[in-house]
Amino acid sequence: MENKTNDQTTQPKGENRRSALKKLAVAGTAAVLTPSILVGQDNQYKIVIKGGRVFTQGALKSLHVGVTYGGKLKLSETPLEGRTIIDASSKIVSPGFIDILGDNASNPRQTYRLFEKYKVSDGVTTVLQMHGGAMFPKKFHQHFDRVPHYTNYGVSIFVMRLRLRYPLSKRYYYVEQGLEQGALAVAHSMEYQPDTSYAEVLEYAKLAKKYDRPLFLHLRYSDEKRELEGVKEAIRLARESGGARIHIDHLHSTGGTFNMEKALELIQNANNMGLEITCCVYPYSYWATYIVSKRFAPGWRKRFGMTYTDLTVVGTGKKITAQTFPTYRRRHGVLVAVPEGTMPFEKTIDLALQTDFCMIGSDGGIQSAPRANNHPRGAGCFATAIRHGMDIGMSFEKILDKVTTLPARLMRPSLNNRAMLKDGNIADITIFDPKTIRGKASVANPNQFSDGIDTVIVNGDIAYQNKKLLKSKGKPIIYKG
Repeated sequence: MENKTNDQTTQPKGENRRSALKKLAVAGTAAVLTPSILVGQDNQYKIVIKGGRVFTQGALKSLHVGVTYGGKLKLSETPLEGRTIIDASSKIVSPGFIDILGDNASNPRQTYRLFEKYKVSDGVTTVLQMHGGAMFPKKFHQHFDRVPHYTNYGVSIFVMRLRLRYPLSKRYYYVEQGLEQGALAVAHSMEYQPDTSYAEVLEYAKLAKKYDRPLFLHLRYSDEKRELEGVKEAIRLARESGGARIHIDHLHSTGGTFNMEKALELIQNANNMGLEITCCVYPYSYWATYIVSKRFAPGWRKRFGMTYTDLTVVGTGKKITAQTFPTYRRRHGVLVAVPEGTMPFEKTIDLALQTDFCMIGSDGGIQSAPRANNHPRGAGCFATAIRHGMDIGMSFEKILDKVTTLPARLMRPSLNNRAMLKDGNIADITIFDPKTIRGKASVANPNQFSDGIDTVIVNGDIAYQNKKLLKSKGKPIIYKG
C-alpha cells in the first residue's frame, strides 16, 4: 500500500498569493476564489484513495474516495487531490466491517485495548458487544468514553448479570432504564441460565419492541434433539411481543448444528409472515466456550457425541482428560474448543450464508497475551469470512453485505451513517487485498493479525496500516432515535 503526502499549496508560478489576488482584482473579473483554491487543490481532502474497487450501494465500482478534514466521505468518478494519497490498485475498498457480537465482558477495563487491537487488525471499525455487554450501559460509557479507542464501540444490556444480582422486578426496571439511556439492545443467553422462564424473556422482548431495539438471544438448546425448540421459541417471542426484532446468536452452534436446513426454513417462514428475525454465524467449524458453563453439565458427552479428549484448552494445545475434567470444571475463565468439523461447513455455515437474514458475528475477542485463552474468531473472524466466502463461490458483494449492510440494518438507526460508502457518510473504511486476505489466528495461537488487511480508517483517520496500529479515533455508539 503506497501513501504519498503532499503539503504544498498551489500558487501561480513566480508569484505569491498577494500579487495573484492583485492581478485578479485589476483584471476586473467576476471570478471568486474558493477556499480550496486558497489553500491549494492538493490539500482539498485529508485522504484520497485511488485505484481500488469500491463497494458502494451493493456493487463494486471503480471510483475515487475522498475523506474530508471533518472525517466525511466523497466519492467521485474523476480523480481527487488530497494531503495523503493511498494507492489501492488491485485492492477492494469497503465500508469498515461491523462486528455485532464482539465479546470482552470479562475484564474490559484492563483488556479493551488488546481486544480492539485484534479487531481493527481484522478490518473491523465498529465492535458492538451484543452477546453480553454491560449491566448498566450508561456507567460503561461514563468510563470508556474518556479513554482512547482503536474502533467504535457500544454495548447491549447484559441480562445474565442482572439475573445474578437482582430479583425479577428489578431486572425489568434496569433493562428499561438502560434502554431509556441509549443501550443498543437487550441480550440474554438462555442455555447458560436455563432457569429463565419464557415469561421472563417475553417481557424483555416487549421492552425491546417498546424502545425499537433488537433482542439478541443465545438460544436455550444446542443438542440435536431439542435445538429446533429453541428456534421456535425465538419465533414465538417475536410474534407474542408484538413484533420485536429477534437476533439469534451463532445459529450454527446453537439452534442449527444438526438441523440447519430446517432452522433456516423456520426463520424464513416467520419472516415471510412479517416478523423480523435475523441470525449470525462465525466461519469456523468448531465452537468453544467456558468449561464451567451449563453446556458441560452432566450428560454433555451423550448430548454432543464427544468425550473428554475432544476438548482442547485454547491457547495451550492441552487436551482435557477424564482425570483433569473435574479440576478444570471448577475453574472459571477456562475456554475449551471442540474438534474442527463439529459443525460441518457444508451442513451449517454455508447454508446459512446463502440466506438474506444471516450475517457474520465473531462471538469472540482476544483478552490476554501472548497466547490468549480465547477462540481464534476473536482475531480472525472477518478475514476468514471473506476468504471462506470466496472459496465457496460467493460474490464479494454478497459476503461484504454480511459484514457491513446487514449488521447496520439490524442496529438501525445507530449505524445509518457508517455502513455505506456514500457522500457525507462517516469515513469508516477497510481496504483489503482479495488475493491475500485470510485469518491467521488458530487454537494453538489466537494472537495473530489477519493477512491482507492493508488499511483501516476509523472516523476519517488511519487506525491501522501495514500491520501497524496508528491512531485511536474510535467513538461510542449509542442509540439515538
